[in-house]
Parts: sequence; C-alpha cells; structure tokens
Amino acid sequence: MAHLDRTRASHRMELAGLDALLLLSPESFAYATGAPAGVATMWRRAGAVAAIVPTAPALPQAAVVTDLFEAAFRASSTITDLRINPIWVETGDLRGLDAAALSPEDLIKSASARQGRSAGFQRPETFDAANGFRLAAGLLAERGLETGRIGVEFDGLSVTDFRLLSTALPEAELIDASDLVRRLKMIKSAAEIGHLRTAVELAEAGIVTLRETIDPGVSRDELASAWEKGVRAEAARRNVQNLTGLWEYVSVGQNPWTKAGIVEPGDLIKVDVGCLIAGYTSDTGRTFVCGTPSALQARLFAALQTAYDAGLPLLGPGTAMSEVHRVTTGAMGKAGFPGYTRGHFGHGLGASLGSEEWPFLSQQSDVIIEPGMVLAFETPWYVDGVGGMIIENQLLITQDGHEIMNRLPSGLVSL
Repeated sequence: MAHLDRTRASHRMELAGLDALLLLSPESFAYATGAPAGVATMWRRAGAVAAIVPTAPALPQAAVVTDLFEAAFRASSTITDLRINPIWVETGDLRGLDAAALSPEDLIKSASARQGRSAGFQRPETFDAANGFRLAAGLLAERGLETGRIGVEFDGLSVTDFRLLSTALPEAELIDASDLVRRLKMIKSAAEIGHLRTAVELAEAGIVTLRETIDPGVSRDELASAWEKGVRAEAARRNVQNLTGLWEYVSVGQNPWTKAGIVEPGDLIKVDVGCLIAGYTSDTGRTFVCGTPSALQARLFAALQTAYDAGLPLLGPGTAMSEVHRVTTGAMGKAGFPGYTRGHFGHGLGASLGSEEWPFLSQQSDVIIEPGMVLAFETPWYVDGVGGMIIENQLLITQDGHEIMNRLPSGLVSL
C-alpha cells in the first residue's frame, strides 16, 4: 500500500515550484508506490529504481522497477506505467509455453524472446544506474516534464549518481526536495499509524517479559533475550505476519554503554527497544532498578521525570518543536541541573534507516507539530558510575492534543 497523499503532495510541490518528484531512495520508492524496492538498492546507490510523481494530479505516476521485482511490484502497487531495469540475477518465465513440444534450449529461447531481450543481451554486474536514470527520464519526457523543475532528494544522492542523473536529464532543473519529502512523510497515513501501534504493543509485551526476568545474577544478554522472546510470543499470539525486525539497547549496572554485565542489587536496568512492522519502527524507553534505588539514582531520575512532565503537555498541534525543547531543557535546570544538555528530546517515527526519523524535538527545528505525526518523546540520561536512565513514550498527535500509544508505566520501577 502506498502511503503518499497525492493531493497533499501536489499542493506542497506546487508551492515549491516543482513539476515532479523523482524519488530514488528505497524508502521513498516504497512510500510512493506501495511496493518493495528490491535487493538492488542494498548498496544505497541510486538508479536501480525510481518513482515519478508529477505535480499535476491529472498526470499519472510511473516507476522504474527491477526485472526481478516486477511481479512483486505489480501485485503491490496501483501504478501501471512501468519501465524495467535489468539487474544481475538471471530469471526466466516459462508460463504459457508448451514445455512438452519444445526442447529445453528452444523453451528458454522462446521465453527470452517473449521478455523482449535484444540480441547480445547481457546483465550488469549489479545494476546499471545510468540505464535506470535514462528510463526515468523517458517517463518524464512522456509527460512533457523532461525540461521541468524536478525535485530530487539530494540528501541521499552521491556525487557520482548526481552526475549520471544530470546526464540523463540535461535540460531539466534538478531541485533539492529533501526537506519537502521529509515533510510529506512526517504525517502518517492510517496504515502507517497502524503499523507503529502494533510495533509498540509488541515491544511492550517484550518489556513485560524482560521485567519478570530481572533478578540478581541474570545477565544483560539474558534480559535482551527475554525481551525478544516476549515480543515473538506476542506476535505469534496475535498472528502478526509482518514483524520485520527488532532492536534493543539494554544496559545493566553502572556502565550505560556496555552490552555486558550481570544484575546486582541496586543496579539500574535501562531498556530502550523497538519492533519493526513492515519496516516501521517503534521506540520505547523504560528504567528499572533491582531493589531500592540509591538516593543519587532517585534524584537524577526525578529530574528526568520533572522535565518529561513539563514537555509532554506541549505535544499537540500548533506547538513549535523548538518550544518543547526549550521548556524541557528549562525544567531540568529548575530541577537542579542547569548544565544538562541534550540535542533533541525525541523524533519522528517511521520507516527510515534507523530508529530515529526526522523531525526532531530540537532547539534548531522549525517544524510546527501537526495532527497525524507519530513522535517519540524522551528524557534520557547516561551517567557512568550510576547507569542509564530513560523515560520514552510513543505519541500520536491528534486534532486536540496527543495519544500516548504506550500502556506500561514510565516511572522508575523497583523490582
């Protein structure tokens, strides 16, 4: 399912003076087409695939897809105007041919002819980026856009690929649309929100299992394993078929960075975890202590809670992200720690490369919070000699405020 809102995209593209978007990253390709980009994008080089989104709603979208994933694309996307870019994997399609009447050699020859292979057809080492760009240029030309202002995500385009793309579109004006695409993606579709909701629910089921495992003598790795076991058990119970990944930053004891350690009485256990549903990642943080927290642990965590409680009410439509950062930082100062500094107190969630997606709740942000955003709001602190501490929840921004998607308590839990 494609998540691009064509009406909203056309409006923003028109305001930016663009004639079309040419989306080349695997994440943006899937976002616009609803289909997987395929294995040829594994090297993070552009040119294997492309999605064309004209500004004019009357002009249809189009795509360049790799031959190996053509069938998957047609099964997943509503886009029908395709150009096929061959990759290194040899394929064949014998369906509809009379295998009994033809020799194996003639059978394969007939299949190749039906695929439209020219004489001397050779597959590339991986994929031919220049060919992919030429195919995309042809689709733009068919829409009269080959001399237009074409928006491209410069953030994900190497210098080498930019030169190849410029050669394929010599008369077009290539415009950096990185920010525009980010702003389109920051408002989630109902399906995206559903993925993120399922992801956080699975992650919390894992946290429950981890919490029940905490005991003196238990290793960090055993806790991480318990979390994953809980996630997978919940996914099986609910018959979740699209769990595509898990990640965890669990720490035990006074060193918040090590992936080692054995639980001892008085230790902090920091749990920062996420699950991926169809590539969309959740993000949740909780802190536990084995036994009674020390006065120092309790004091530091109380300051984090004060800051979290100050920033949380601001997370609603119309608030500047920079204001959330200002108030949260100020609350830490008022709580007795004016030297506490953090670059951001949370971020968007989606199907980006890592667990954190633009935009960020930072001092530098110019983003105004809008309904439909899904954000992680967090107040962490990592103090060697004390341990890791974090409060982090996942929020859906609604028309009149926010909904916390998490259900587990977020305070310091003594076990």
